[in-house]
Amino acid sequence: MAEAIEKASADNLAVAAAPAAERAVSTPATDAPDGAARGASARDAKAAVAAAAAAVANGDGAAAAANPRPAIDPGLTSPELFLNRELTWLTYDRRVLSEAEDERSPLLERVKFLAISSSNLDEFFMKRIGGLKQQVVAGIHQLTPDGRTPQQQITECYAGVREIERRQRELWPQLVELLKARGIQIATWAELSADEQKSLRDYYFKNIFPLVTPLAMDPAHPFPFISNLSLNLLVTVRHPGDSDTLMARVKVPVGLGIPRMLRVDGAASRFVPLEDVIGHTLDLLFPQMQLDGCELFRVTRNANTERDEEAAEDLLGLIESELRDRRFAPIVRLEVVKGMDPVHRGMLAAELGLDEREDVFETDGMIEMRDLMEIASIDDHALHDSAHRPVDHPKLQSPRSIFHLIRETGPMLLIHPYHSFATSVGRFLREASEDPKVRAIKMSLYRTSSDLEIIGLLCNAARNGKQVAVVVELKAQFDEAANISFARRLEEFGIHVTYGVVGLKTHCKVILVVRADYNGLRRYAHIGTGNYHPGTARVYSDFGMLTCDDAIGQDLTELFNYLTTGYVPDRAYKKIIPAPALLKKTLLQKIEREIKAHSAASPGLIQFKMNALEDVDVTRALYRASQAGVKVDLIVRDTCRLRPGIAGLSETVRVVSIVGRFLEHGRAYYFRNGGAAEEYYLGSADCMTRNLDSRVEALAPVEDPALRKELRAVLDSQLAPNRCAWQMNPDGSYQRTADSGDCQQAMIDLINQRAQDGLRLQSRARAIARRAVRKSPRG
Repeated sequence: MAEAIEKASADNLAVAAAPAAERAVSTPATDAPDGAARGASARDAKAAVAAAAAAVANGDGAAAAANPRPAIDPGLTSPELFLNRELTWLTYDRRVLSEAEDERSPLLERVKFLAISSSNLDEFFMKRIGGLKQQVVAGIHQLTPDGRTPQQQITECYAGVREIERRQRELWPQLVELLKARGIQIATWAELSADEQKSLRDYYFKNIFPLVTPLAMDPAHPFPFISNLSLNLLVTVRHPGDSDTLMARVKVPVGLGIPRMLRVDGAASRFVPLEDVIGHTLDLLFPQMQLDGCELFRVTRNANTERDEEAAEDLLGLIESELRDRRFAPIVRLEVVKGMDPVHRGMLAAELGLDEREDVFETDGMIEMRDLMEIASIDDHALHDSAHRPVDHPKLQSPRSIFHLIRETGPMLLIHPYHSFATSVGRFLREASEDPKVRAIKMSLYRTSSDLEIIGLLCNAARNGKQVAVVVELKAQFDEAANISFARRLEEFGIHVTYGVVGLKTHCKVILVVRADYNGLRRYAHIGTGNYHPGTARVYSDFGMLTCDDAIGQDLTELFNYLTTGYVPDRAYKKIIPAPALLKKTLLQKIEREIKAHSAASPGLIQFKMNALEDVDVTRALYRASQAGVKVDLIVRDTCRLRPGIAGLSETVRVVSIVGRFLEHGRAYYFRNGGAAEEYYLGSADCMTRNLDSRVEALAPVEDPALRKELRAVLDSQLAPNRCAWQMNPDGSYQRTADSGDCQQAMIDLINQRAQDGLRLQSRARAIARRAVRKSPRG
């Protein structure tokens, strides 16, 4: 099945790539600096991609050997050298969906990945399609680096989305049958007995019905507001004996404690969708009316409503205004059930301002499969992955002060979710809030959990007299409302809250603690790749480093001074590499240095692990490195513009994507640098233009040999063939690197073993200490 899935993905991408090639060949000189040269280079690049793809198809590189190397555009500007950002993201969602289709995975894990795939598409429409539609409305025709206009991207994305949704619809009935065989039933109202229907009707009437409000649609009642991602019933009714039909909208009240899946008679594993229950109890909403029809639909709204913050006097008020705008933002997608009355479908499209042919998506299955997380969360260990419990970092198994441990044992590399967030980062903040020697805490906050654990620790620090300064990113998309609430709560405790630098998002993940040690003030720091979110730290794979390195501490002091004032972005940093001031320039310089240092005796090696590679300048630099013979290993979770394996361009490049039980979120950068001066960095930034140019990011060097060894183990395990690893082909399609092995499970085993070894060493040390005490002469 996996081969068929990948063939479908490759075929879809090949179809999507063809129009771009044709466009590039015919690009007039007015659309590019050198139209003729660009057209010629596009033809050459197209030939290169075709030859490399043929080599992949043959499996042994025979096609590449049989074909002479085509000329490659020296400036590396040809559109065919770059994959499209949106389309490559859709291939990532295909890989997520493949996990749901993989029969080797536990059943409820397959349901989980189906829900994630659906949720991913929702976000794709809100952020990416919404943004492209804004460009179309604004009359923007500028080509992307891969040679597409905004409208062309929408068209090709729609084709990709419909293919993913087709696979989702085909998979769900299969999973329903498998669930039923394991005692978990997703039933319809018609499948319930009369007694069960009565019981469910009574439950609905008492617990949900008071929340339901029907809204008529007629000349006296305008078309109602439809909220983003809400499920809605379009109900058609008539007065008895009257031939004229009336229409009403009924919102399905999912959320705020109301589940999508209602349990039948309290059974732990038998469910009926809420919309099915409402649809069969409409007589409660429309008493004495004749029901003619009930059809389900759902809308998706654009989430891109940002305004110019430089013109805003009150940033907090601006973000609150943006949130109100988003609630009423233009609709970008309408989902309807298959077989909806064509007149009703057309009426909805017209009222919502959509193109019925393009923007309406029909489904003959379940709408809003993201709600299947309710099913995936059923507590049946046999149908889930084996339980995973994060362990304490070996150096943090001691009850001594965490600051003493960092100072005396050296820096620590945290690898979440394998290492416990609560006993590392949480402990760091908790002890900082309570330690009487701690004088100040400074922290950047992009996202955190709604349980207020992190916020509570910061407030406790302020109560205990510490100086606390927090840089809150109000524009963290989909978390704006939560961050506004957090910011106000922090201010209530006298905490210095700022919102970063105008025009830049604060995306770095850093904590700086200033403590009065025995020999004066010392700075302790945490630099991470993930948000300070205890919840996601259990399912996101991230890196973090605890250190008291003096130079890093000084650098973070400078970084926070920049964040709280916006003054002097180009500061004298000693070790960290911040964006936008230095990061992009430094990465390009280090890639160029690797090219110059490369030789047969000392081959160059660049390895990046990140969520996305979108920046064209970095992509070109990596192409140049490969052309010089440098080996380039890229572990990229989703979007990747670079095409690997093209003769004369990227023969030494390997692109791998890891998809498994944990969401890969860590960023790490490695340069061999001649072998004797290797460099490792970790931090918050991806190689995306927005990260490098429009966000405050920070990379920090990993210099301790033991930490480098640990980071090397992660990179090597993910680059090795295993069932979580998907390797990109030159045409942008992916295939699994192996059918067995699991790099994430291997990391669980490795971290657990290290934790056990640490406990054994501590136990042995305590035993030796006790024996020494017993043998010592009594005074």
